[in-house]
Amino acid sequence: MSSSHLITRRTLLAGAAGTAAMAGLAPRAAHAAGVTIGFIYVGPKDDYGYNQAHAEGAAAIKSMPGITVVEEERVPETDDVEKTMESMIQLDGASLLFPTSFGYFDPYMLRMARKYPKIQFRHCGGLWKADKDPMNAGSYFGYIGMGQYLNGIVAGHMTKSKKVAFVAAKPIPQVLININSFALGARSVDPSITTRVIFTGDWSMAVKEAEATNSLVDQGADVITCHVDSPKVVVQTAEHRGIYTCGYHANQAPLAPKGYLTGAEWHWATVYKMFATKALAGEPLPNFVRGGLAQDFIKMSPYGPAVTPAARANADAVKAEIMKGGYAVFKGPLKDNTGKQVIPAGTAYPETAIQLESMNYLVEGVVGAIA
Repeated sequence: MSSSHLITRRTLLAGAAGTAAMAGLAPRAAHAAGVTIGFIYVGPKDDYGYNQAHAEGAAAIKSMPGITVVEEERVPETDDVEKTMESMIQLDGASLLFPTSFGYFDPYMLRMARKYPKIQFRHCGGLWKADKDPMNAGSYFGYIGMGQYLNGIVAGHMTKSKKVAFVAAKPIPQVLININSFALGARSVDPSITTRVIFTGDWSMAVKEAEATNSLVDQGADVITCHVDSPKVVVQTAEHRGIYTCGYHANQAPLAPKGYLTGAEWHWATVYKMFATKALAGEPLPNFVRGGLAQDFIKMSPYGPAVTPAARANADAVKAEIMKGGYAVFKGPLKDNTGKQVIPAGTAYPETAIQLESMNYLVEGVVGAIA
């Protein structure tokens, strides 16, 4: 949706609110029949990444009888997102909102949830807390670190330099889980493999992402993955440099026909269909939703032509174990990359462990720093 259209929506909102106030009417909270669901994206819906994955999930519920979907893209993590939510509630009659970007949660979504207690808000990745946050809010997320672990296994088989790499946006727990999972997957193949990481500082910085990718290749990395909003720049730069890539968020195989190995993808259709079905039935919506490969919250990209039979066999075998549930990537004894023990011997955290969502370290074998 263009910025000019967004401005028009907000202008209309101001006019509608004024008319309602003059008439002594309350803003409408929902259409007369069915459920209107709003999706808000921080970037374009066709970014080959985070936003596209959510947009694909939204597209999956558009054909459901009784469901109306409204969307806004390129909405900054500022009070602009509050205006967009207000617009969807006031103008479109949305009764369920999905502000999908990390920075939308606090304070923006929480503030709107308190303002509109009859509207439901669900955020991707935010750690909703029952003892402090509104009950009409909540969070959902997927254990995609398991996908990055499988990426790492494939990367471990494919690297010749024993140096793999990761371009990351910010050192928040969800990103650190992915970096560490990828590194541990590669080291499960060969403990001498190192993972070099560069943080760009933001979710979408094309120039820095290209610079980081080139720098990592110059340091000897021959397989690279990432956690940024759109992996497009990283994948295309790596393909241009003649190295392998593992994807993230969505399928980037068309961008790298030679070097794309596989990728960890979201499958948000599963989550959004669940919420939409419950909303239509008038059932309470869960506040805290998590799932992984076994629950079809995430999936893996098909293997690229370069992937060896040994890499396929290893990754497929581990995936089969993950699908049984309870598989633990993070288990002791485990040290961080400064030598400090972070998980003692005898302790294991499966993908469902809430402790992982407060991760604040890089594991042994990762070359880089959080601060």
